[in-house]
Amino acid sequence: MKGPNPGWLLYSTPIQLIIGHVFPANAPRCLMKRIILLFLAGAFACQGTRADWQAGVAAMDITPSSPVPLAGYGGKTRLPSRVEHRIWLKALAVSTGSGKPHVLVTADLVGLSPRMVEEIAARAKKLHGIQREQLILNYSHNHSCPVTADVLWLYYDLSKDEEKARNEYTEKVYQAYAVVIGKALANLAPAKLSFGQGLAGFAVNRRRSRPGGRSLPGPVDHDVPVLAVRDIQTNTPRAIVFGYSCHTTALSGSTINGDYAGYAQIDLEKRHPGALALFVQNCGGDANPLPRLMTNDGPQALALAASYGKTLAEGVAQALAGTMTELEGSLQTAMGQTDLALQAGKTAGQLRAELPRSSGLAKRATQHLLRQWENGEPPGAVPYPVQVWSFGPKLTLFALTGETVVDYSLRLKREHGFETTWVAGYNNDLLSYVPSRRVLGEGGYEGTEGMLEYGHRGPYMPDVEERIIRLANQLAARVKP
Repeated sequence: MKGPNPGWLLYSTPIQLIIGHVFPANAPRCLMKRIILLFLAGAFACQGTRADWQAGVAAMDITPSSPVPLAGYGGKTRLPSRVEHRIWLKALAVSTGSGKPHVLVTADLVGLSPRMVEEIAARAKKLHGIQREQLILNYSHNHSCPVTADVLWLYYDLSKDEEKARNEYTEKVYQAYAVVIGKALANLAPAKLSFGQGLAGFAVNRRRSRPGGRSLPGPVDHDVPVLAVRDIQTNTPRAIVFGYSCHTTALSGSTINGDYAGYAQIDLEKRHPGALALFVQNCGGDANPLPRLMTNDGPQALALAASYGKTLAEGVAQALAGTMTELEGSLQTAMGQTDLALQAGKTAGQLRAELPRSSGLAKRATQHLLRQWENGEPPGAVPYPVQVWSFGPKLTLFALTGETVVDYSLRLKREHGFETTWVAGYNNDLLSYVPSRRVLGEGGYEGTEGMLEYGHRGPYMPDVEERIIRLANQLAARVKP
């Protein structure tokens, strides 16, 4: 005869002891049994809530097999001299119960264009039945990866052969997105999700930099949010998703690599064999890793970038070793869009007058705006999507578009809770820098000058921050339990 079920003993023994203190010995046995059954139902219901998560992870190597010009910096075209380490697409698919799976894809790329987002989403829908609102497409803003499609197209003056290499590489990237999404979905299995936060201190507000290299204090976000996906049986990590608010610009030479974020992922995967580490760029639009060496990726520059990666990985490791909050409930998501109005830019006459004196990127941007004037006038607004994923009451993930500055992370965490809020920038298309009201008022590169490089007629209107926050809050209200 089989012995008693261990699970029954686990729950019935303590409750019987409690009942023994509350009820007299001659209490009806049917009453005691009913109380025990009610207790068990509640206990196993709680277990079911925790175990209801399904998660799947996958990775695809997107290191080019032949030379493709490098992305991220204007000026002279940079051709890769070697591969320092591989670059990747990584995907986390997650669902609860019978709900639709959603997929977060991270990329060691500088960004995506609207055309790329549309193509990736179209293939995901056709091949895997994943709708656009079920996808978050994040990129690390890596400046040591190949150029793709028309991302930052005004930056580059490529030859026909270089354009051909870019186009061929872009198609491989499209294929890799489709494959990695499919693999993550195929790998869906019961999992335990938990959330915690570490700390890393190398991000510096670059808007406070002064001639001579002096940097004055400015707002930063040194939090390192961590989402751990663990095997439900062994409790070992299957995926470690982590973020940071800082440009991936520790390196600027001619090697292919993932910058500090790539080094951090390598470090974490060595510490946790069998797990995938996924880096999510947060609101690092106005932050740089400092100090840095603007050299041709020499040994000292590489060592410095690797040290930032190690620092970030240690921040993740300390979060994993600490008290993480197990996520319960169900995945609820929402996606919406607003229009960010632009200030009036230069007239066609002013642009024509400037054209003979301009060169390089500035000349290409001026020509672009003149072409728009010939067809009417430059657009007066930029479409801006926002996504919000709620993992239950203990974690809300905001996915903002473009190069968001740190104020967005700090404000949304202040309004929704520093311990339960994750704000990721650099999602969807790399449409521009996204200044806050503070940055816009201060002017400078992220607020005004950088808009030209993205082909926009002028800076955003002063209400840019309020438009984005209003939409983010509306979406959060729809998904929060």
